[in-house]
Amino acid sequence: MRIDIITVLPEIFNGPLNQSILKRAQEKGLVTLQVHNLRDYSTSKHRQVDDYAFGGGAGMVLMSEPIFAIIEKLKTERTYDEIIYMSPDGELFDQKMANSLSLKQNFIILCGHYKGVDERVRKHLITKEISIGDYVLSGGELAAAVVSDALIRLVPGVLSDETSALTDSFQDDLIAPPVYTRPEDFKGMKVPEILLSGHEKKINEWRYEQSVERTKQRRPKLWKEN
Repeated sequence: MRIDIITVLPEIFNGPLNQSILKRAQEKGLVTLQVHNLRDYSTSKHRQVDDYAFGGGAGMVLMSEPIFAIIEKLKTERTYDEIIYMSPDGELFDQKMANSLSLKQNFIILCGHYKGVDERVRKHLITKEISIGDYVLSGGELAAAVVSDALIRLVPGVLSDETSALTDSFQDDLIAPPVYTRPEDFKGMKVPEILLSGHEKKINEWRYEQSVERTKQRRPKLWKEN
């Protein structure tokens, strides 16, 4: 999998994309993550990539020219399955979308900033718009990091135990059950006996029941949709 991220703040990605699972995925050669500074594609002396909105109003808008320049350049180098724009009004990101996208190979993720991007970018370049929630961030960088993490951990070979991703919350439209580790008795708080029984079938049944109950309590809307 390859993900090219376009941003005006490339430094933000130094941390989240170069730690833990994402770092190991890149070291194994399973994933390529490339962050591009949009200002490198500006034709302005001062590397300007934003301007005032036509019609007035508060806030700046990312210009179409540098965005077209970098995306058209990247498209000459390889074929992209999706060109994604991170936007508060995009399609709400969930595990089903992550599963579907993880089956594809090459992505461009454009991070919005300020008041967003020139609408011509959205109409003529973007193939998918994604939001990670009904709220507004200072830019699309953190959202892009979230989407990248969710996709990469699903790539075969990234997780040491590949069954781990299959038992995550939302994979089967249920929240994951409670989990315990040592010690068995901590300050009088004991691990449920069923988990110590060694009876795989009964343990699986207990975990399913717990998942159902948690989903009903914490995500009633999700449960009703099942």
